[in-house]
Amino acid sequence: MRPVTRAHLDKQPHEIAAMFDGVAKRYDLTNTVLSFGRDRVWRRATRAALDLRPGERCLDLGAGTGVSTEELARSGAFVVGSDISLGMLRAGRHRAVPLLAGDALALPFADATFDAVTISFALRNVHDPDAALREMARVTRPGGRLVVCEFSHPTWSPFRAVYLEYLMAALPAVARRVASNPDAYVYLAESIRAWPDQPALAARIGANGWRRVAWRNLTGGVAALHRAVRP
Repeated sequence: MRPVTRAHLDKQPHEIAAMFDGVAKRYDLTNTVLSFGRDRVWRRATRAALDLRPGERCLDLGAGTGVSTEELARSGAFVVGSDISLGMLRAGRHRAVPLLAGDALALPFADATFDAVTISFALRNVHDPDAALREMARVTRPGGRLVVCEFSHPTWSPFRAVYLEYLMAALPAVARRVASNPDAYVYLAESIRAWPDQPALAARIGANGWRRVAWRNLTGGVAALHRAVRP
């Protein structure tokens, strides 16, 4: 894959799929190392925020290898993982959850199929995040829930400065030691820095088919959980 060294928010689906195909082999291990194990805490927080119940149907969009889908399935709900990267899906084929290929901009599901939908650390990698939010609303029943777990902006200024230094310098260096395609992590680091802050993302969610939008910071704002309801 051609190395990507500059991040922008105008990402074509085939470019994103190819990038994640290239990191699929060691993606989960790399995430755990780079986040100092916080990725596991964030997955549990996402499951708690969704408040899934046995018998409900949930879509885990941008599921990657399905590690998040497995976590959500612990609730007893029926959870389907979907991702645009065939390489990621192949890397997760050993998991005991259904994983399907799908584009966030044209989901292969009927209207009002799910009681809840979630996307973790993937919305910023979609070519058109606003259209993806509308598509998620389309496949969610009225009254259904949305939880977006995404990297965000640390709220304490001294910590934010240290975090950005780690993100732009240390993260690619660490990725070179553990990742199967470290060049992709330069792109990912820059995409995190360019992503909207918590209030801006909440406004976008509310403008694209969702109501009662609220958010909660995780790890001092390194990540944030945005919750909303389908009217």
